[in-house]
Amino acid sequence: MEKQTWMILGLLVYAVLFSLVVLGLGALRRRKRRERPPVEFKLLRGPGESLRREMAKLDEAFPFQILGAALVPLLISYGVLWLLVKICPQMSLLMALLIIGISLIVCVCLSAIWMLKKLIKWQNYELGYLGERAVGESLESLLSEGYRVFHDVPASTGDRKFNLDHVVIGPTGLFLIETKTRRKGRARPGFKDHEVTYDGAQLIWPWVEDRHGLKQAQHEAEWLTKWIHKLTGLSIAAKPMLALPGWYVKNTTRGPVNVQNSKNLGIAIKSYGQVELTAEQIDLIARQFDAICRDVED
Repeated sequence: MEKQTWMILGLLVYAVLFSLVVLGLGALRRRKRRERPPVEFKLLRGPGESLRREMAKLDEAFPFQILGAALVPLLISYGVLWLLVKICPQMSLLMALLIIGISLIVCVCLSAIWMLKKLIKWQNYELGYLGERAVGESLESLLSEGYRVFHDVPASTGDRKFNLDHVVIGPTGLFLIETKTRRKGRARPGFKDHEVTYDGAQLIWPWVEDRHGLKQAQHEAEWLTKWIHKLTGLSIAAKPMLALPGWYVKNTTRGPVNVQNSKNLGIAIKSYGQVELTAEQIDLIARQFDAICRDVED
């Protein structure tokens, strides 16, 4: 039995090493194909660029992770078998199979839970990415009316790094737009499952009340105001907005944050009416964003 155990372990190790070599060669080939582009691309960030990069990392790691999740339980089970042979050579076959079966089931469950968390993480990234793409498409209508739009703007304060989902600069001012894409769930009695209400202080969802995204939009708008003043000397207060793609937004009271469905953003931005920024100021501010957002190379 010991000889058979070593043979099985040897075959498993060979399968793991072979799979790793094949996957590694594939990853190396993909990287080499990107090493020498025809020109040195430096493109502007698109909507959800940070999320796109996170999804790409998960995609690249996924084959290795699923291979590990599938093989590790087998390796552990055969390790248990080897220990049983060494420690209790007289153990009955039935008892040995029972112990190995239990260890295999536990390891498979743990591996499955681990992979499920990875999948949920990817799905959340995808949902956020699609939401930011929807907002980005809605903002495109402003480009023909003297506005400039930037997405996924990298920012930092102290050691903390974050990104501004969307920034709009135009005649009616400077706008910070935070996007929150939430799945629809079961509505409470008396609530519509597609409608969210903003009462000036909180968001009233069909299932709960919270301030998800409101404080974040305010803090990021404050950061943006200070950042623009530091770089340009212009004292322009960034207006915080919260976009909720896919939801019908009902505003009952005006609050510090302008909450809108993604399709209504352009109208809301233009409705501020008064001209706050000249063409020269718009261009000056836009150049600051162009300098930090033009870093897409793949």
